[in-house]
Amino acid sequence: MNRRTILKTLLALPVAAVAGGIYTTQIEPYWVEHVRLPMPIKNLPANLVGRTLVQISDIHVGNRFDWTYLIRAFNDAAEIEPDFVVYTGDFISYESAEQFDPLVQVLDHAPLGKLGSAAVLGNHDYGRGWNQPKVADQISAIIANAGITVLRNEIASIAGLNVAGIDDLWGPNFLPISVLSQVDAASANVLLCHNPDVVDLPVWHGYDGWILAGHTHGGQVKPPFLPPPILPVQNQRYSAGRFDLADGRTLYINRALGCMVPLRFNARPEITIFTLMAA
Repeated sequence: MNRRTILKTLLALPVAAVAGGIYTTQIEPYWVEHVRLPMPIKNLPANLVGRTLVQISDIHVGNRFDWTYLIRAFNDAAEIEPDFVVYTGDFISYESAEQFDPLVQVLDHAPLGKLGSAAVLGNHDYGRGWNQPKVADQISAIIANAGITVLRNEIASIAGLNVAGIDDLWGPNFLPISVLSQVDAASANVLLCHNPDVVDLPVWHGYDGWILAGHTHGGQVKPPFLPPPILPVQNQRYSAGRFDLADGRTLYINRALGCMVPLRFNARPEITIFTLMAA
């Protein structure tokens, strides 16, 4: 390597660093991917075959990134005209009651399903230390006012699809058995829970179907061909995407639409669009 080549290399390094910084902080955190997947469901009514179910997770309204981006993403999702929309928790990054008004503004644009919409809460929706039930109650009221059914260890029947919702694993209202013991195996079922670690707990009562989760953000920073270095789950296998749990259950982890801090690499924000199929 001659001197000229060495100088060119040295000059290129800071340019690459600046370009990488711009990409990871200004481009990818706001570059939403619409992921389309089939969702085969047992006992699905014939009139629901071919319908669309959109999953949105972890919008994290707060002071750490420009939350008006969420409104643009919501408007794009609304153009899909989904039949069902489900939200899998972490609506805010709670610091104080200051986050409630922006959440109202964002959810004024929330895409709603033509047949119905449902949501569960995440750990951040329980405030500081994930242990402020009054914060969760206020957030639940805001979500409900936006036309979204909040499931706090409950099951809702929406146009022939039973949507079960388990409250957050880290919060003070985690009661999975109260929900799973009521699931009708002869019906078409989808289950929502924020934290995918729930799937490893002995609480499932033979549940056989899809489980939609969020929480991980796909790690936000993922080296190519390697797992994310940081994941907020005990089972480090649960990063993002589809997992066949080999017992009839299928887990899907959405990479999140928002973020804790605006930094992403190889883990774009995601809106998932499922097409319902008879299993």
